[in-house]
Amino acid sequence: MLYSYQEPKTEGVLKLFCQEPTFSRHFFRERHHRLLTIAWNRGDDQSVVIDGIEYVFPAQSILPLMVNQSFDFERPENIVAWQFDREFYCIIDHDKEVSCVGLLFYGSKGSLFLDVDTDEQRKFGALLTVFEDEFTTHDSVQGEMLRMLLKRLIIKLTRLAKQQYIDPELSDNDLDIVRQFNLLVENNYRKLHAVSNYADLLNKSPKTLSNLFALYNQKSPLSIIHERIALEARRLLLYTDKSTKEIAYELGFEEVAHFSRFFKKETGLPPSEFKEHLRLKLAST
Repeated sequence: MLYSYQEPKTEGVLKLFCQEPTFSRHFFRERHHRLLTIAWNRGDDQSVVIDGIEYVFPAQSILPLMVNQSFDFERPENIVAWQFDREFYCIIDHDKEVSCVGLLFYGSKGSLFLDVDTDEQRKFGALLTVFEDEFTTHDSVQGEMLRMLLKRLIIKLTRLAKQQYIDPELSDNDLDIVRQFNLLVENNYRKLHAVSNYADLLNKSPKTLSNLFALYNQKSPLSIIHERIALEARRLLLYTDKSTKEIAYELGFEEVAHFSRFFKKETGLPPSEFKEHLRLKLAST
């Protein structure tokens, strides 16, 4: 079942997928639809392929997915998923309300698989029922009701993420700095490659950022920047026909050789071998 609502004035979109057998997303083919996704696996453990990498999607867990991620589920009929764009609800503009930017969708921990225990399953199930009811109630306040429910969903997920992934020693102020750093990297990684660039934007020292991230997830700020650049490079190699030179330029490298060395250090293969390995892998499936 697919429920869909489009706001008349802004044309913002909210979708709800329930037991849809073909649910997936391929960003570079659908990039004109910039949708954030929240996926709930209500069945047994299954695999999910995100940007060409396979993960285990545990039973009764919820996975937030970014606008520019491509994904395929092993059993999409067991997935309940919400999708929305910034015209319907902009998480950046409403970050003071939901505190999710840089944590759920733009975090440095990679894909967040949020465990949903029996009590939370009941609560999310009840919220899903209200969503379904509101999608079928066509009146002048339908959009506001759906937006309120989506906000509630995001807040509940943010609480789970903090409980399951955040060190309790990290204060709210420190967490805000981490979240802001993550968002700045997401918006600037093509041009800004040094920790000092982001430290300046945050009015913090590079050492302060390093200390915060050591507490947050044991990754250095530089590693986070490099991983984001490498992720985009893999996406461009996976889903586009751009040359290595074009990708290097797009990602802020002045020399192709520098980009190739960087990519090999991050992934273990130079760009040309990575693409050939992918071609052979696809041919064998």
